Amino acid sequence: MNIHEYQAKELFEKYGVATPKGMVAATAEEAGKAAKDLGGAGLVVKAQVHAGGRGKGTFKNGFKGGVHVINTTEEAQDVASKMLGQTLVTHQTGPEGKLVSKVLVVKSVDIEKEYYFAILFDRATSQNVMIASTEGGMNIEEVAEKTPEKIIREFVHPTLGLQSYQCRKIAASLNLRGPLMNQAVKLFTALYKLYISTDCCLLEVNPLAVTNDAQLVALDAKFNFDDNALYRQKEIMAMRDTSEEDPREVAASEYGLNYIGLDGNIACLVNGAGLAMSTMDIIKLHGGEPANFLDVGGGASKEQVTAAFKIILSDKKVEGILVNIFGGIMDCNIVASGIVAAANEVGLSLPLVVRLEGNNVEAGKKTLEESGLAITSAADLTDAAIKIVSAIKAA
Repeated sequence: MNIHEYQAKELFEKYGVATPKGMVAATAEEAGKAAKDLGGAGLVVKAQVHAGGRGKGTFKNGFKGGVHVINTTEEAQDVASKMLGQTLVTHQTGPEGKLVSKVLVVKSVDIEKEYYFAILFDRATSQNVMIASTEGGMNIEEVAEKTPEKIIREFVHPTLGLQSYQCRKIAASLNLRGPLMNQAVKLFTALYKLYISTDCCLLEVNPLAVTNDAQLVALDAKFNFDDNALYRQKEIMAMRDTSEEDPREVAASEYGLNYIGLDGNIACLVNGAGLAMSTMDIIKLHGGEPANFLDVGGGASKEQVTAAFKIILSDKKVEGILVNIFGGIMDCNIVASGIVAAANEVGLSLPLVVRLEGNNVEAGKKTLEESGLAITSAADLTDAAIKIVSAIKAA
């Protein structure tokens, strides 16, 4: 789950992370009032969407840029009026863009030096790692590729936790000395506490800036939270903005399904994440393109399977469906019943190939055979992939 920049600033303030003061606005009038309350001059108005590249983006109404420096309350109100209710297109949103429903009015700062800082989970070592670089404000992937020596990594022991010497080590590597080192230690410690307390997968500050008056502040942040831990993060869950998410993914989450939309035309309905990835791989191996990742889990109900079917059929790019179920915990007949119910409800006309194996498989196959639907059975996964790709080409 992601959050908006203004919500990130709220978390910064709660955990004592130094950041410029700002206020969120949902109307142009609110933006003008926020600008007045913040002093009127030396401010920045920033469109709030879950995408990077806002400053270089373009609104579909022709207005250029999702980030503007303003110096009067009237200017703030005018800029906000051209952003709010409009669609912003950036290199990360795709051509469809994202609707701007809020703007952040924040104090601008005079920057002397920009840095990059992030905390994330490193799967190779099963540890959290702090990453920093002197090359702030840039694409960190580009920095890692062209000048990897400028990437600083500090791993945090899972039981000992973050130590103050590690914060000083990072600060020294960034050439932050004297009072700036003290500020860095405080800021890094606060960010790590925030990261752990809110079950983050990623906390990225870019840029982390030293101002002309020698203050170290977090200017912009990107958060990603562990979906599996959200049940215990009610405050974070309240920040969720479903309008920024794929509606199919939102619908899937309501039924406890794991769905990610892709660009292909063969929909997949599978139980188990590993089996789902294998299914997508073998579809591509035989010349097809998967339209989604969809894991219904190991013990899905008939209702969940029916919901999953409806979600994948809501994708207009889908030209065929491959169901691949291995019944360990799951009863194959439950899956078959869900498929039949969904197909009848939506009037399925697309090619459908089903591979069932495992628990109660004979009953599942019998349910499909007796349904009267045009369902193609497959003996194994390779057979299933070949059949669905061929069916689409024939259609």
